Amino acid sequence: MLVIEDLKVRLGGKEILKHIDLVIEPGETHILFGPNGSGKTSLLMTIMGYPQYEVVCGKIFFKDKDITDMSINERAELGIGMSYQRPPSIQGLKTRQMVHLCGRNGVDVDSLASRMNFTDFLDRDINVGFSGGEIKRSELLQLMAQDPDLLLFDEPESGVDLENIALIGNTINQLLERDVKGTADKSKKEIMKLRTKMGLIITHTGFILDYVTADKGQVLFDGILACRSNPNAIFKQIKEEGYEECVRCAS
Repeated sequence: MLVIEDLKVRLGGKEILKHIDLVIEPGETHILFGPNGSGKTSLLMTIMGYPQYEVVCGKIFFKDKDITDMSINERAELGIGMSYQRPPSIQGLKTRQMVHLCGRNGVDVDSLASRMNFTDFLDRDINVGFSGGEIKRSELLQLMAQDPDLLLFDEPESGVDLENIALIGNTINQLLERDVKGTADKSKKEIMKLRTKMGLIITHTGFILDYVTADKGQVLFDGILACRSNPNAIFKQIKEEGYEECVRCAS
């Protein structure tokens, strides 16, 4: 599981995350809401291990290991993967090469790309000239190859047109094992036991909720986690009242 205890983080000398406590159990998917500038991406980048996000106090544990001071590659090797909201374009590095580098156990790049309708992009430089939806599909293809146990998604629906959103949502479901077959006659507890993947998804528009059934939701406002509840209920309240109620809860 992922366990975050009393985490405080600074970026450029400014405190951006304050006393964050979060637990994601195996098989759980969490949705993280929050206005722009609230610290959502900073939390994901801190979990992933980017060194510019300075942990002032607190600990991050994953699979019973203290990863607070681990490097990005050590966390990736342990089983953490991330889909970025705005990944860079990389000239001179082909998408095929990147997916192969991400892969485990001789991954079949062409087979994975076919599932994402992405075969024609494999021999193009990473994200160069890609549309928003194509960039997201490239990110998901890399995650499919890596097959991590904890998946971090930074606004996966951002910049995606209606033609791509269903494919992206369904692929995220598959990555998170939310579409386990043969579970119609099983209880929620039994279904949870069949899942091992964990997910933390940032959403601003809430569109991803049309495709991914999340277990828990919470709001990050001004670096503080608040309003833990059913993700659909939280999103409904945000649509009707904005984040004012969340501000009251966090105060």
